[in-house]
Amino acid sequence: MSAATVSVAGRVARVILDRPPLNVLDLGAANDLAAALESLRNRHDLCAVVLEGRGRAFCAGVDVRDHLPDRGEEMLHRFHHACLALAAIEAPTVAMVHGPALGGGCELTLMCDLVWAAEGATFGQPEIKLGVFPPLAAVALPRLVPPRLAAEMILTGRVLAAAEAERAGLVNRVVPADHLAAAVEELVGGLSALSPASLRITKQALALARRRPTPEQVWEAEHHYVEHLLHLPDAIEGLTAFIEKRSPAWAGK
Repeated sequence: MSAATVSVAGRVARVILDRPPLNVLDLGAANDLAAALESLRNRHDLCAVVLEGRGRAFCAGVDVRDHLPDRGEEMLHRFHHACLALAAIEAPTVAMVHGPALGGGCELTLMCDLVWAAEGATFGQPEIKLGVFPPLAAVALPRLVPPRLAAEMILTGRVLAAAEAERAGLVNRVVPADHLAAAVEELVGGLSALSPASLRITKQALALARRRPTPEQVWEAEHHYVEHLLHLPDAIEGLTAFIEKRSPAWAGK
């Protein structure tokens, strides 16, 4: 069964992460997500693509086990491929966020055009607590929020509640959890009344502001991670400690 399903109704497509309860992405799930998003890339008839998660979370990130050296490079590449496929969709993209959007989950929201969130949603990049960092967020987050806040989130792992994420510019709207589906339906209903061609061309114009990193910048950040961090003893220790549910013993070298 695919970890990411696609459905289309009228001019709206939905991509649903289907690995409840937390929609943690492993290698296979990242592949499924990339394929689902790629299938919508050149759909000129769409007015909106909604990305959402089934279960208790939007997405709690990438499987920690798949960050270790034997899989880490492949995992990063597959996940970044999915993120870039999301950014390349020509129709407006909407993240519908409930619960945690952490690590890779938060990075997925950074690549969407619009973010609607439930009041209990949280956004963060806690990777540094495991001795690693989020390559895509490192080049994307400072474009969306004040650079000092981006640095704080990435360097300390600070997690933002939905209301603070809205004030910082990570989120467009925050609504009560039981109103989230209706609020997103209202949004995509309005988009559906517009011209798909005009929306597509307008989105292309917005891209000229370069609010998102280019694929080359994402691959450069990924290369930096693989070259300098993937085999670092503290990175391996931090990830292993998380898996073993213990405090890390940093070597500091």
